[in-house]
Amino acid sequence: MTTTTSSESATQLPPLIPREILFGNPKRARPQLSPDGQYLTYLAPDEKNVLQVWLRTVGQEDDRKLTDDKKRGIRMYFWTYSPQQLIYLQDSDGDENFHLYLVNIQSNIVRDLTPFQNVKAQVVDLDPNFPDEVLVGLNLNNPQTFDVYRINLNNGAVEFETENPGNIVSWTADAEFKVRAATAATPDGGSDLLFRETLDKPWETLRHWGPDDEGGAVGFSADGKTLYLIGSHEANTQRLIALDLATHQETVMAEDSQYDVGGIIAHPTTRVIQAVSFYKDKVKWQILDESIAADFEAISQVREGEFGIGSRTLADDTWLFVYTIDNGPVYYYIYDRASKSSTLLFSNQPELEELSLASMQPIAYQARDGLTIHGYLTTPVGIQAKNLPTVLLVHGGPWARDTWGYDSEAQWLANRGYAVLQVNFRGSTGYGKDFLNAANRQWAATMHDDLIDAVNWLVEQGIADPKKVAIMGGSYGGYATLVGLTFTPEVFAAGVDIVGPSNLVTLLKSIPPYWAPLLANMYHRIGNLETEEEFLNSRSPLFFVDRIQKPLLIGQGANDPRVKQAESEQIVEAMKKAGKPVEYALYTDEGHGFARPENRLHFFAIAEEFLAKYLGGRFEPIGEIPGHSCILQ
Repeated sequence: MTTTTSSESATQLPPLIPREILFGNPKRARPQLSPDGQYLTYLAPDEKNVLQVWLRTVGQEDDRKLTDDKKRGIRMYFWTYSPQQLIYLQDSDGDENFHLYLVNIQSNIVRDLTPFQNVKAQVVDLDPNFPDEVLVGLNLNNPQTFDVYRINLNNGAVEFETENPGNIVSWTADAEFKVRAATAATPDGGSDLLFRETLDKPWETLRHWGPDDEGGAVGFSADGKTLYLIGSHEANTQRLIALDLATHQETVMAEDSQYDVGGIIAHPTTRVIQAVSFYKDKVKWQILDESIAADFEAISQVREGEFGIGSRTLADDTWLFVYTIDNGPVYYYIYDRASKSSTLLFSNQPELEELSLASMQPIAYQARDGLTIHGYLTTPVGIQAKNLPTVLLVHGGPWARDTWGYDSEAQWLANRGYAVLQVNFRGSTGYGKDFLNAANRQWAATMHDDLIDAVNWLVEQGIADPKKVAIMGGSYGGYATLVGLTFTPEVFAAGVDIVGPSNLVTLLKSIPPYWAPLLANMYHRIGNLETEEEFLNSRSPLFFVDRIQKPLLIGQGANDPRVKQAESEQIVEAMKKAGKPVEYALYTDEGHGFARPENRLHFFAIAEEFLAKYLGGRFEPIGEIPGHSCILQ
């Protein structure tokens, strides 16, 4: 085993945390209460270490496995309002063509409700007043667009409900379980809010958002007279708005001058919106319905950290809530509203409780053009945060953001002796439209400058050793890694790219068919494929391979529908031809990221040894990892 450059600091670091703990399956995760409060479900691995849905009767210890997924593991499941039935989504080896499966909790019989080849299912809505049905979007008639179907949970009948004219990207049902609102993409890269009075009336446009605004429908009031929406029109941030459908008057329900509305909590039966969150450095809740104020106050006292509401019974007498901390597992509690008392159910990874984990600190710095950039810094436990080997860990999206809380990659890297910085560079979501739009047409330009400014800030603070900084990330973070090694080759000592695009032209040419309605917005934000191929090439790392000076590790899923295998293969080939140092790990049964624990463990084992070689941190030997699908090239 290698040590850090300073043997003294190596002895002060806590023991190596096994990768199995950091990247293996959770012990139990994502619990949900059944609507009647009788049962609790959760995800947990079976005897073959595949994640399944498990069931327990509340108040008993009769836990049993409900599903029998053979390989990939289940991640998304929901209770229906039909007694004894839940649904889950599963794709094939990461292709994202999700099928919707129904599970009867008494018989354990599993039925594929959408048994269509190369078709993706999206759950549109479930409603307690219509317990035997689910509204589902399927791109059955046209791979580019999702029509709405009504599926009967008793007999599996699939009934065509609403046709997509070709540009609708999301659907909203009313309290009568009828689709009466939608958000449609428009040719200018913006979107329209659509509404129809009844199913047989034509769609009318209630509002248009331009390409630099964000917005969409949230839901209807119980009486159908109000449509709740979020939108950044006439403001910098996305606000929660009530739209009177008779007068078309808008009333702002919740807003923050700097941060967009995040989570929205509505009553399970009355549809009243009760609380919203704003994600600042951490989650901040704003109560809109005083009837839950005392409950939120009671829950906020349970422990340190951030909380969210996981599920509620229809009677609204019992809640399941979730606590996130930065240096330990996720904790799940049952909350009794009558007594205002909370009972710990379990944590997702109890073994984390015994470990010396690092804290995650919110930070901010000024970019070179004066924009304030926020992020999170994690430094190793037991040693001074001075002159450390460092990993800049870049999030995907790019229209997403990093958040506070336990992060397995950040903990892994800190435990190995690295400082870890996660940056919400311009274009990250949640900070208002000015911040989002500052990234338009700035891939490999000011978006990358923000990352270089982050490195410079770390060096100025004395935290990072400027000669030992690596860049790593997935999806857009993988692209940022490739940009880092090509556009700023002197800054980074190494790069780790996971499913990152190398050529913006081939990326835009090979998107999944159902992204077609979003293309105009992507052209607005990235560059226009039809008219600006030269511009897109100038922002594509593939064409600057000759500048690469430092080693690169690439991980790719063979079935990735978003960033195709060719994106990695073409830059690997170019680098090999140019004699540049590259290692390539292809996982034959993965898509956009690594879902199977065997593959996660394998890739992070390779990455750990790679980083140790070029930054000098610690590593756990790879050892035997049975069941992975990697082809190393």
